[in-house]
Amino acid sequence: MKDQFKALVVREDQGQVKHGIEDITMEMLAEGDVVIEVAYSSVNYKDMLAVQTNGGVIRNYPMIPGIDLCGVVVSSESDKFKRGQEVIVTGFQTGMAHTGGYAEYARVPAEWVVALPQGLSLRESMVIGTAGFTAALSIMSLEANGMSPDQDQEVLVTGATGGVGSVAVQLLKASGYKKVNALARHEEEVEKLLDLGADRVLLADELIAEKPRVLAKQQFHYVLDVVGGKVASGLLPQIYYGGAMSMCGNAGGIKVETTVMPFILRGVNLLGIDSVAYPIEGRDAIWRRFAGEWHIMSEAMVKDVNLHELSQVFDDIKHGNHMGRHVLKIK
Repeated sequence: MKDQFKALVVREDQGQVKHGIEDITMEMLAEGDVVIEVAYSSVNYKDMLAVQTNGGVIRNYPMIPGIDLCGVVVSSESDKFKRGQEVIVTGFQTGMAHTGGYAEYARVPAEWVVALPQGLSLRESMVIGTAGFTAALSIMSLEANGMSPDQDQEVLVTGATGGVGSVAVQLLKASGYKKVNALARHEEEVEKLLDLGADRVLLADELIAEKPRVLAKQQFHYVLDVVGGKVASGLLPQIYYGGAMSMCGNAGGIKVETTVMPFILRGVNLLGIDSVAYPIEGRDAIWRRFAGEWHIMSEAMVKDVNLHELSQVFDDIKHGNHMGRHVLKIK
């Protein structure tokens, strides 16, 4: 291990949050049983919030953000992992209250670490990252509530050009769904979403009424919502009887305005999705699915970036100008 190494560090000064690349030592890393030489991380909506003043993500400063990371174990005090082993870390408090993946090295508790499954490369794991893991959990939750590729069901993915949404579209197609609808913000996004696997692309301005009706025409059996806010509010009244909506994001706002009517007259279910604290015991099985029937990484909308390019990526995400996934190559 190096005596000094590069990291993106977020600091707070008189109420203002700033970030920059610094040379740091191991002393700055949070405590843990496993030290990992980081190969790749990824850029998520939460990572963008982490570098904003009043972003609501980082618990204490200074902090190294990056809620995802993968790499090679260089030392381990746990019997579960050994030197030279390739591993993945997503979620928990990584990059929030515990130094994260935007550094050449990371030190984390062993109970946060997953062994990289055979058939998946380190880079591919970060093409998935928290965004793809969240998409997988959303699909699994909807399927537990009746969604099935064997049924003639209309499925809608909101925020389909973003990290979670774009992977969700791919996973649904890989799972055999034949009526995958993607919700886009702009006309120029339509072709890319069709190339990604969407059967139909709808524009948010045309589908979401300014003032949603209590109950609207039933159009979708299941909705995988990434956006929240006005979009989620407008879609709840459009879900078929007995259908469901999963919710995993708040890029469109934290408020959902609705009535009880979709729930008590149409039996609609609202399913909350959390990937941060998802039990470690269940993570291996999901990552193995990405190495198997969900191996969609080669066709994903993804761009590799380095530490110096992160600020521009954060700005693009903040202003809604990004598409797909961004993988951070540490070296």
